[in-house]
Amino acid sequence: MSDYPSIHVHFKTRFTKDYIEKIMMIKNAYKKTKGFSLSQVSVKLKLIVTGLFLLTFAGFANAAAGLAQDDFVGISFWIISMALMASTVFFLWETQGVTAKWKTSLVVSALVTFIAAVHYFYMRDVWVATGESPTVFRYIDWLLTVPLLMIEFYLILRAIGVASIGIFWRLLIGTLVMLIPGYLGESGYINIWVGFVIGMLGWFYILYEIFYGEAGKAAETQATPAVKYAYKAMCWIVTVGWAIYPIGYVAGYTGVGSSEALNIIYNFADLVNKVAFGLLIWYAATTESQAEPVASKA
Repeated sequence: MSDYPSIHVHFKTRFTKDYIEKIMMIKNAYKKTKGFSLSQVSVKLKLIVTGLFLLTFAGFANAAAGLAQDDFVGISFWIISMALMASTVFFLWETQGVTAKWKTSLVVSALVTFIAAVHYFYMRDVWVATGESPTVFRYIDWLLTVPLLMIEFYLILRAIGVASIGIFWRLLIGTLVMLIPGYLGESGYINIWVGFVIGMLGWFYILYEIFYGEAGKAAETQATPAVKYAYKAMCWIVTVGWAIYPIGYVAGYTGVGSSEALNIIYNFADLVNKVAFGLLIWYAATTESQAEPVASKA
């Protein structure tokens, strides 16, 4: 028992010394890196993160037990959710191969597909369990992902140094004006057609900005060929791909289309409008990065 104090003091001193050494190592490492970069993470760690990322959603597979073979709407929800998850992993993985200024654009693309995938899991469950359109989950998904898609126009222009903060705010406000009245109309808070008209005005404002506004002019006159190609294709996705949503809105409230048909159309429209959007950004990011010196990748 007499040796206990000396052992305790020795252990405490050794623990304190080791702790200080570790703190100094972390501090020195931070001084060298001056921050965090996705490309500094080892491939091994990324494999672990990707594995955990996929395992997180393993529990959702149980929902497949209630999926009927002839439930084509439920099957479409399943296909889209898996495609969105695969796209998320792809976009995150590809951040390793682009220069620092393009990483944010790819990460935002991954956020869009990730958020949509999670909502599609829940929308599928609602459809399988009730046979009703998951309107609430769909609008929550749109309220989160569509503003991010619009911000991508700003991000790809910022990557080549031709974007102003005004582009960011105009696209964000136009997106909210497009989405919120539509949800209020479908939820019964305002007249359905009033919500529809206001939402259409928001969409037209977005189209004007990306084609003829500051964003469109900057892309046309100052963008590189790869960025200009991606930008124009993104514009046409917003024009043609997004036209499906108001058509579905009108069809649903005039009795033209069935609930099953409209959900299938909405689902595949989301696939194109989200995944194809991200792939265009990936094309611009990888093309521009390959044209720059390897030393600039960080």
